[in-house]
Amino acid sequence: MRQFLFLLFFLPFLAPAQTVCSLESKERLDGFLQKLSETDNSKQDVNDLVVEVGTWFLKTPYVEKTLEIPGDEQLVIDLMGLDCTTYLETVVTLARLGKLGTYTFEDYSTQLANLRYIEGVQGDYPTRLHYFSDWIADNAKKGILKDITADIGGVVYANQPSFMSSNPKFYAQLSNPAYVNELKEREKIIGARTYHYIPKEKIASLEQGIQAGDLIAITASMANLDIVHVGFAVKKNGRIHLMHASSVSKMVEVSEKPLAEYLAPNKSQSGIMVARLTGK
Repeated sequence: MRQFLFLLFFLPFLAPAQTVCSLESKERLDGFLQKLSETDNSKQDVNDLVVEVGTWFLKTPYVEKTLEIPGDEQLVIDLMGLDCTTYLETVVTLARLGKLGTYTFEDYSTQLANLRYIEGVQGDYPTRLHYFSDWIADNAKKGILKDITADIGGVVYANQPSFMSSNPKFYAQLSNPAYVNELKEREKIIGARTYHYIPKEKIASLEQGIQAGDLIAITASMANLDIVHVGFAVKKNGRIHLMHASSVSKMVEVSEKPLAEYLAPNKSQSGIMVARLTGK
């Protein structure tokens, strides 16, 4: 019954392009788009815009699995509850619209889909960029960002993710064997690339190469998983901190500790990848 009510709640914004959004999220998004439109952002550095937009979401509740709705794959737009990835995608999309000077709901939907799906094409479940290292590589190929990890001192990262195809029981959509097979093929593509990361013990000595507004992807200690958390770099007292949707505090926040110290005690986190938007 709860599932049925959820779908009814979302129906008013179910568009032909398989986009779904609640009334509350639509109203919040419209407000942010209006706010962006009131300033000429064309000459503003995109990283500065990312930090500004990112702060608009501080204290927004952390909610996981908002993209996992029943049925066919749909472009879910939810600004009322965010996990780390949907927070990052939401902020990046808004910042890019600010640079592009386009502020409609349709513009937002188009740009979000371009970020979220392989080659920007929304199809079935396996076309979503499920692994964040793949998200970085695919969006670098689109010209949206650059993976700068190697440039600022990163070393080769052995990236061979297989967690999703090895654990379909954790993903309702993977009850479809065809989807599992498609994901296995995508995992092969990811594994054939060369990636870099900054081990967590080297972050403090290399953080001068990170700028506020850079995208931070925290790498996994597990051999079959690539990224365990994402957020944005911000500066406090000359140190890099993480602005992110936290599963611990259950809201969007800026980490109390600098990034290096934030990662240090966590055994599941091995280091970071860093990407920078191009402003295109």
